[in-house]
Amino acid sequence: MGNDTKTILELNKINKSFPGVKALSDVSLSFHKGEVHGIVGENGAGKSTMMKILTGLFKEDSGTITLNEEPVKINSPLNAQNLGLSIIFQELNLVESLNIAENIFVGRLHKSKCGGVDWKSVNCEAGMLIKKVGLNIDPKTKVGKLSVAQKQMVEIAKALSYHAQIIIMDEPSATLTNVELENLFNIIFDLKKNGTTVIYISHRLDEIFKLCDRVSVLRDGQVISTNLIGAMTKEKIIEEMVGRNLENEFPKRKGKPQDEIVLKVDGLTAKKAFHNISFELHRGEILGIAGLVGSGRTEIVRAIFGADSFEKGNVTVCDVTYKKLTPKKSINNKIAFVTEDRKLQGLILLENITKNVALANIKKYSRFGFMLNKKEANNANDYIDKLNIKTPTARQKVLQLSGGNQQKVIIAKWLNTDADIIILDEPTRGIDVGAKYEIYLLINKLVDEGKSVIMISSEMEEVVNMSDRILVISDGELKGELSEELQTAENVLRFAILQEKTT
Repeated sequence: MGNDTKTILELNKINKSFPGVKALSDVSLSFHKGEVHGIVGENGAGKSTMMKILTGLFKEDSGTITLNEEPVKINSPLNAQNLGLSIIFQELNLVESLNIAENIFVGRLHKSKCGGVDWKSVNCEAGMLIKKVGLNIDPKTKVGKLSVAQKQMVEIAKALSYHAQIIIMDEPSATLTNVELENLFNIIFDLKKNGTTVIYISHRLDEIFKLCDRVSVLRDGQVISTNLIGAMTKEKIIEEMVGRNLENEFPKRKGKPQDEIVLKVDGLTAKKAFHNISFELHRGEILGIAGLVGSGRTEIVRAIFGADSFEKGNVTVCDVTYKKLTPKKSINNKIAFVTEDRKLQGLILLENITKNVALANIKKYSRFGFMLNKKEANNANDYIDKLNIKTPTARQKVLQLSGGNQQKVIIAKWLNTDADIIILDEPTRGIDVGAKYEIYLLINKLVDEGKSVIMISSEMEEVVNMSDRILVISDGELKGELSEELQTAENVLRFAILQEKTT
């Protein structure tokens, strides 16, 4: 932390309730000028609610907020921006049909002397901002054409464009590659040098220890502690977050993969996406797929599930070989696919939990054209209990859940199909350490029951510690296959970055 420890922002006994949920209870926190202040806690702990109050999206029920030693009322996002508060949300909030420059300056495009838009100025400034975050892309590129990681960097560029005195980052690194992550860290260090306060919310504790001066732990809507980062350990933070000890971050499973092959991919090729992909999946196996963002990992599993087409090769499942697949065929063959983007591809946000859990298996709840609503509701409640989804009721709209609980609803939706092969694309993205542990236990339970899992993960420790085998993808090609004894982060990165190929 810098020499200036002046308090720039203070929350005093902030309370906020929603129907059936006390989201924040007497939350008091102070933030210093020019510090990076970490906020950690399980999903549903109140982190996002607190930040939405600070940025004018929610109104506190009681309590006071002080900015630069003056009491303030933050009534809207525009009001927050005018006060010097900017936020990068965990869920992306970009307009896909607009280009990068338009997204960065939406609602505040530079005016020309004639009263029109000064596009040259807009594009020039946007170009400088995206270059600062490490994107070498034309600012006139449509956002809809960008990868999830690239969109995240545009969100960061947009936040920087406000020249805010306080920038809140809510899980900004969830989709970033190692190179992009280093760019983000450098941006944060520069902001700190210039006296900007960064409030950094993350489930990745390594980042908290690398970046933050102080860290606050929230649990069940309350502040458990605030300490200098040097006074904390990873184990202590986890214990305070979950209120219990986790014996092992990656629980060990009981069984081992069987010899039986349940899925075979042979020579799968899709133009500009991936080339000549071949592998086998065994019963009771967790097959990890690693590689940098943009390597083709997601495109491969989407093609296997039938969400995207492929031009060459085939997929064999249940002893039937397919040259073409559709999601319906895959579901009938007991294949499930938990997608990377829960917001756009996984859920109907305006529907309740019950309806979302039933989505992939409607026929289970219908008779003669009528829905069996009681059976549907009971089933949703079973999954709420099984996956520990934090919600007052199964009738709660998914939009009102935290990101991690939304992720659990997607997993429940696919488990509800009784699938034997489960594809998990970033299954713990945006999930706290306690919830991750529960997901890991669930994955282990599934494979011990004889189901098989394909897991894509950008978190190196996760893919290394959870997988029986790892396939490394780079530039659309299978560069390496690592057995359990060779599974290290160094080996994965060697194949992913150095473009080496196993012999």
